[in-house]
Amino acid sequence: MANYRLISLALTGDLSAVYVPGIEDEAFRDLARAWASARDDLRHARQRLKSFLLVHGVHYVGRADWGPAHRRWLSKYSFESPWRQLAFDEHRRTIEDRQAQCERLESALKEAVTEWRLYPVVEALQAMRGIQFITAVGLISELGDLTRFEHPRQLMSWFGITPSEYSSGGSRHQGSITKAGNSYARKLLVEAAWSYRHPARISPAIQKRQENLPRPVIDRAWDAQLRLCKRYRKLQAKGKNVNITIVAVARELAGFIWDMGRIAMSVAQQPQCHK
Repeated sequence: MANYRLISLALTGDLSAVYVPGIEDEAFRDLARAWASARDDLRHARQRLKSFLLVHGVHYVGRADWGPAHRRWLSKYSFESPWRQLAFDEHRRTIEDRQAQCERLESALKEAVTEWRLYPVVEALQAMRGIQFITAVGLISELGDLTRFEHPRQLMSWFGITPSEYSSGGSRHQGSITKAGNSYARKLLVEAAWSYRHPARISPAIQKRQENLPRPVIDRAWDAQLRLCKRYRKLQAKGKNVNITIVAVARELAGFIWDMGRIAMSVAQQPQCHK
């Protein structure tokens, strides 16, 4: 079965060549992955504390978003049983440790990324809707140099978001996406694609991220938003399943990411262009 799948992917051109990143790129990817793992650990620690409280019938009246008010409430809450209180305190301490780790790694990453050769691409992607610092760093640290993809379809195949194909009786049929690529990068891409279900607009957050970016980058980001929002509406109007629609949007988003990467590096290599 595995060999058959590999043959099918090879025939449709959905197999990506093995890419060996340079020493600097690999080191930056290690740091980005450590940050991603720390964020996952923090999320799991919070889920464990939430489950612990629910088991004991403890409910927070308000928005449990781990903001200042929520954390103050947790710090003041106490159980009658000293053993249960100890368990509660350890859950809280674990969250505090994970939070501190996330902050250390985020600070280190924000300092390191400005020295990275692909920093112009990380900056440019943040001009796009749905792509903030976390997503931009996660995508480019996994992708590496986008110029290794000669065509957007190669990048789409790397993400594993192209439809699988099979033949029967001389006919070709398309199935679900191949999922042949990097699962973490694919998750980030699909999460970003969900933002295009809303009408196109430049929010204050996007406007702030676009400050001091080159005009070609900003213009292309707006082109992408207009196109992808329209694509979402068109597919939904046809009655497509929302998940199928989002994957289709993600596929086109990958194409825009490919283009944005090339624009960003081209502009960065022009000494006469200043931000």
